[in-house]
Amino acid sequence: MNELSQAAGDRRLERAIVLTLLSGEGERRWSYGELAAELRIQGELLQTVLGRLSEAGLVCFAAGEAWASPAARAIDELGLIGI
Repeated sequence: MNELSQAAGDRRLERAIVLTLLSGEGERRWSYGELAAELRIQGELLQTVLGRLSEAGLVCFAAGEAWASPAARAIDELGLIGI
């Protein structure tokens, strides 16, 4: 896979993670295992992408769980995130 297609794949995965974490009611926390199974990805890749999303302020993660950040939830509630 070339760098361009890898970057596009990473962006799709980042979007999928954020949308999954925002799905449902309330502020659900997903275990790494649940999230990896839901998205059908390997745990190592998940942790790498979660790290990037955390640095951007979109997700929080600790103790083997991940959840949407307050900023991501606020943007979602404003209707700025769409599928």
